Amino acid sequence: MKRRNFLATAAAGSAGLASGYASAGHPNGQKDFQLKYNINHSVCQWCFSDIPLEDFLKTLNALGIKAIDLIGPKDWPLLKKYDIHCSMCNGAEISLTEGWNNPKYHEQLVQNYTEIIPQVAEAGYTNLICFSGNRQGMSDYVGLQNCVDGLSKIMPLAEKHGVVIQMELFNQIDHPDYMCDNSLWGVELCRRLGSDHFKLLFDIYHMQIQEGDIIRSIQTYHPYFGHYHTAGVPGRHEIDETQELYYPAIMKAILDTGFTGHVAQEFIVTWENKIDALKDAFLRCDVERT
Repeated sequence: MKRRNFLATAAAGSAGLASGYASAGHPNGQKDFQLKYNINHSVCQWCFSDIPLEDFLKTLNALGIKAIDLIGPKDWPLLKKYDIHCSMCNGAEISLTEGWNNPKYHEQLVQNYTEIIPQVAEAGYTNLICFSGNRQGMSDYVGLQNCVDGLSKIMPLAEKHGVVIQMELFNQIDHPDYMCDNSLWGVELCRRLGSDHFKLLFDIYHMQIQEGDIIRSIQTYHPYFGHYHTAGVPGRHEIDETQELYYPAIMKAILDTGFTGHVAQEFIVTWENKIDALKDAFLRCDVERT
């Protein structure tokens, strides 16, 4: 299921769930949930959007998870209340399909990011997401230069405030026509911009579908990857034995690069107990350093 469609349907299943999750900070087996914290764990809120955000933050606190992804400015005060870090901010983008590769969106995007970047810094956060947008008949070479032209207008502000703009990589199955759909294109964009304040959000699920060879990509291009998302392939579900990726090895590869950012779980839960599924994912990714 696509991120842009999920929020529209998730609310239909929210009735009757809130009371159960309000006390989910102490699920069965809580005392056995012990993390090593070699990985800086996070989770994408939209995957658990049927749980009231405040209840979900309470649960994260109980689990010892101190970060959450894809939260905008209006909810940052709530994160502050529960001492949860926003490891990937949003709110400046127009949409996943209307992005920096198209000059007709540059004026609005520059305005949006100029407004949000100082807010991210003031809140004590670092990462702000962005998207390439869809091709719509445009060549990748033209779109690449368009991204450079547009993003160059906000990079001085990002650098001034210590904010890292991160463009997410998507696959063509879930997001047909999206331009930033492979590591090489994204890496070339990073190289042309030439700023440590522009990175790629390497979504492991998306890139396993699109190009595979995940560990080699991490080993080769890790200087350009500023953040990671997880999910199982196929189906974007749990990262357990039902899927083809072996996440402990992937996490060790990430650690071996010296990465100190966040890895956020972004899978659609199929388990009856959503918090148990999340705990299981954290434990699978909570590897030892080699």
